[in-house]
Amino acid sequence: MIIDGGNSLYEDTERRTKDLEATGLGFMGMGVSGGEEGALNGPSLMPGGTEAAYKELEPILTKIAAQVDDGPCVTYIGPGGAGHYVKMVHNGIEYGDMQLIAEAYDLLKNAFGLSNEELHEVFAEWNTTDELNSFLIEITADIFKYIDKETNKHLIDLILDCAGQKGTGRWTVVSSLELGVPIPTMYAAVNARVMSAYKDERVAASTQLTGPISKYDGDGKAFVNKVRDALYCSKMCSYAQGMALLSKASVEFKYNLNLSETARIWKGGCIIRAGFLDKIKSAFGENPSLPNLLLAPEFKQSILDRQVAWREVLREANTVGIAVPAFSASLDYFDSYRRDRLPQNLTQAQRDYFGAHTYERLDQPRGVFTHTEWTV
Repeated sequence: MIIDGGNSLYEDTERRTKDLEATGLGFMGMGVSGGEEGALNGPSLMPGGTEAAYKELEPILTKIAAQVDDGPCVTYIGPGGAGHYVKMVHNGIEYGDMQLIAEAYDLLKNAFGLSNEELHEVFAEWNTTDELNSFLIEITADIFKYIDKETNKHLIDLILDCAGQKGTGRWTVVSSLELGVPIPTMYAAVNARVMSAYKDERVAASTQLTGPISKYDGDGKAFVNKVRDALYCSKMCSYAQGMALLSKASVEFKYNLNLSETARIWKGGCIIRAGFLDKIKSAFGENPSLPNLLLAPEFKQSILDRQVAWREVLREANTVGIAVPAFSASLDYFDSYRRDRLPQNLTQAQRDYFGAHTYERLDQPRGVFTHTEWTV
């Protein structure tokens, strides 16, 4: 039995599963999430391959996985590269989550002027809420209070603003484009890391390209609460995009994914573990064919209740000139998904005008395509 526990591209795992099983070797492509803490206390495990291979390893995997209230954080994901595909999307959601938290930090620090001590208090308080309780919020609160031993300054202020990446976020974006599933929050997160790498250019540009110099001067406590609501709404959109991508991949690649179980095994051990994964688990448990997480009753009402604050935060960010690409992409996703008519009727008309690509009409059945000689 060979187990690939790295972040391998799911397409490579598909090929290796077929090649190795044909020789009589068992093979399992297993996504593993948890970092150092997961290595010590149990990770979230996402094993894919043949079910027979999983059955052989199940007694071991259920013992070493993180344990939560409803069982070990491991389940048979599906055939071929299913395990690595789910881990890839997990990492895409992680990219989105981290970028959203970074944007909340940027707003609170640079638009409102909170100190690192105050940021620690805000994030620690957020981590006690049902909406934002999560591993990433918890460690963010810890980061803000850490003092560098060499300089006696807050370490966060000494770290270069140039983020790295190892490919799983980009793979998620590529797969979403191939499958035709919009995941704009993750696109924005990947692009933000790419933009951060242009450090020298940004430093030079900052001396020539000016923007607003104002700061937020309204009710401080209200602003912090609005940023919290914007973060939660954007986070819901990020998870909704990830689950929609998994749903499409499940059909396209015949993975037969159980999205309720997927949410369950992310409740412990992994980087994106969060309190509201229980709600995601329940949403897909009650309706396995749910087309989008935003339509689950609890999530739908949560976002409707908070969208005014969400919009106000984006308006304030634009006013003070702070980029919030993932917040913006999440709201764009929500506004696009909730509208029954988008402006792509014009796009279709343009495509037909210059390239005779044809279009469908509202007064004709779907699937009936028409071409117009626009210059006649």
